[in-house]
Amino acid sequence: MDLKIGGRVAIITGASDGMGWATARILAEEGVRLVLSDVKTETLEREAAELGNRAIAVKADMTRQADVDALVARAVEHFGTVDIVVHTAGITGAKGDPLEMTDEDYEEAYRTDFLSAVRIARAAIPVMKRGGWGRFVCVTSENAVQPYWEEATYNTAKAALAAFMKGLSYKAAADGVLVNTVAPAFIATPMTDEMMKKRAAEKGVSFDEAIESFLEEERPGIVQRRRGEAEEVAAVIALLVSERASFVNGANVRVDGGSVQAVQN
Repeated sequence: MDLKIGGRVAIITGASDGMGWATARILAEEGVRLVLSDVKTETLEREAAELGNRAIAVKADMTRQADVDALVARAVEHFGTVDIVVHTAGITGAKGDPLEMTDEDYEEAYRTDFLSAVRIARAAIPVMKRGGWGRFVCVTSENAVQPYWEEATYNTAKAALAAFMKGLSYKAAADGVLVNTVAPAFIATPMTDEMMKKRAAEKGVSFDEAIESFLEEERPGIVQRRRGEAEEVAAVIALLVSERASFVNGANVRVDGGSVQAVQN
């Protein structure tokens, strides 16, 4: 399917691995010009080079508004505009008893998982509005609507992000900018790799056995009994940022294998 976004300009945060890099590859195939961003730069330059002269790499710390402003300015300087933002950057944050988490624990997740989206929206959406067309997609999580007790810092930050994006969608659409979220669950990324390595060590089992037991004990709704692939999330993101999704606004699209066991988003 032609997504009708050839020649558009996209910023992808958290682009060095996982869902960000998977999205970059799909959008590159659709002819989108790409600004790949991450706080890590070890692989970013190489990945941009893989995509040819239609991609550049820009280091940015999404917890700093100055870095975010510079990222958007670099995109405009190099490609002339910004049409699409795919914001995947985030952290899992501290885990444990919600009452034992410190203010700093909650603030770290809030700064990185929620306020980073506010910062990139501030910088990029006015550029999109000037062009009369835009797509702004953030990655939330199943945790935004199905919180887990030991992940309170992450739960609250992602729930705030979901509410922010829904509210933003109402006004932005009047200027041609559509705002949506994608909510994955248990995707095979470096983030869940670390979770499973820790679980394997704690239980004295193999990595694969840790995944198996996690699915059985913690995610019974995923009846396929596997982690999702980053490419499976990226395919949904690519649709949402395309011309094909021109009547999708304010939606939260689950890519969770059925992990959220509720009708409501």
